[in-house]
Amino acid sequence: MSLSVSLWGIGRQAAAVAIGLVLIGFVARPAAAQITFGSPGDPPHIALGAGAFDVTPSHRGSTAAELRAEYRFGDVFWLVSPFIGTSGTSDGAFYGYGGFGVDVDFTPNLVLTPNVAAGYFAPGSGTRLGYALEFRSGAELAWRFADTSRLGVAVHHISNAGLGKHNPGEQEILLMYSFPFR
Repeated sequence: MSLSVSLWGIGRQAAAVAIGLVLIGFVARPAAAQITFGSPGDPPHIALGAGAFDVTPSHRGSTAAELRAEYRFGDVFWLVSPFIGTSGTSDGAFYGYGGFGVDVDFTPNLVLTPNVAAGYFAPGSGTRLGYALEFRSGAELAWRFADTSRLGVAVHHISNAGLGKHNPGEQEILLMYSFPFR
């Protein structure tokens, strides 16, 4: 008798778990269906940004103003969007780079673009990153308008990935505006 009661209890728990998983599946499925990857309908863009370079300065660096310009090719390779760009700081630093990103469309308007790049860095009189070749990783969260222009915030980290003896890295945050280049 006690064995059958125990099995009945386990059976009810398993049934409750199964019902819960089915309900989660019904709830999560529509939400997942809204997220898409890539923006194949978007044309190439020119992106301009302004913000702060080295927002968490080490003892050897200082926060500086940053200006950025990028040419974004659009979804050229399946979901992958290559870009080239340049940035400069109020301390005279220069970064010329190329990389790629992938759009994650949460809604038709809200777009997250994780991206990576590599390029040449010259420090000017500001933060020294320890090597000429620097890697950038980060993301941009933007609102896409009906004309495909975007307004968003970009957050990135630049580091030499241990190629140099000195590798402090730096974080930057910029307000970005991109407009279609037709």
